[in-house]
Amino acid sequence: MIRHGQSAANADTSIYNRVPDYRIPLTELGLEQAKAAGERIRRELDGRQVSVYVSPYLRAYQTLEALNLGALTERVIEEPRLREQDWANFQISGDIEDQKELRNAYGHFFYRFREGESGSDVYDRISSFMETLYRHWSKPDYSPNALLVTHGLTMRLFCMRWFHWSVEYFESLNNPENAEVRMLVRNSLGKYELDTPFTQWVDRRVDETVLDAPPVIF
Repeated sequence: MIRHGQSAANADTSIYNRVPDYRIPLTELGLEQAKAAGERIRRELDGRQVSVYVSPYLRAYQTLEALNLGALTERVIEEPRLREQDWANFQISGDIEDQKELRNAYGHFFYRFREGESGSDVYDRISSFMETLYRHWSKPDYSPNALLVTHGLTMRLFCMRWFHWSVEYFESLNNPENAEVRMLVRNSLGKYELDTPFTQWVDRRVDETVLDAPPVIF
């Protein structure tokens, strides 16, 4: 999995006021980040082919293009279920910042933006996508690797679903940086492991539940 490179919105959030989220492009730095990530991914593939699933957002497509995988790409599938969390159509910066504060207090998984989705909504569509992925993997001629070109929250929720992490553990995780790669690698027992863990802003175990959370003062 790879998060898109730095976007114009990562550099200046005011662009949300005038450009639809799905049309926000990469910056020059974002393109360079994606090119560097492409070098790593090509080394990891080591000549083996890969099936690519890409978010329909411009910054994801531009990231995929900059990876320069060339003939290693067996096929590219546009996958809307890998899109960014829906926040609003055109985002009014002051209103979105207020909602982000509410989300921080309420919890990133369950808080739903007024014109968009909650983290749990994204989790549901990721679960649906994984069913499709399993069907593709079952085909005898499927490529030996799969690459998801997507967004930070989506990557964390994919791993949450895959590894059955609790909501409390998910809440402790930071987003990967722009153009950061995370790999699910199959070990000698046939089970997948995450090559690099997500960093945490607070220490929590993968099996912690709301019962382990500190009490809320009303």
